[in-house]
Amino acid sequence: MRKADLINQIAEKTGIPKVDVLVALETMFKEVKDTLAQGENIYIRGFGSFITKKRAAKIGRNIKKNVAVHIPEHFIPAFKPAKEFVQEVKKLKTVKEDQPKPDDEM
Repeated sequence: MRKADLINQIAEKTGIPKVDVLVALETMFKEVKDTLAQGENIYIRGFGSFITKKRAAKIGRNIKKNVAVHIPEHFIPAFKPAKEFVQEVKKLKTVKEDQPKPDDEM
């Protein structure tokens, strides 16, 4: 499912115009990004947590030049699903494959 599909589904189920759903969804995404960029976590009961994880500094390697590269300590965004969310996904019997897009040629 793509963002447009999600917007259409929410609009159909709630009766809210698609434009308003788009604005709300975009605002939510922006707030999640901004909050994580400030070093705060977001906890949504029954859904999960958007958190930042600290990655330690390490030595990497540029394979082409065969040179060691210092990778500094940094933070990455992560999502930790809630137990209820995990239980719902575990109930699945099969995973639906993505439908080919109309543009795709095989």
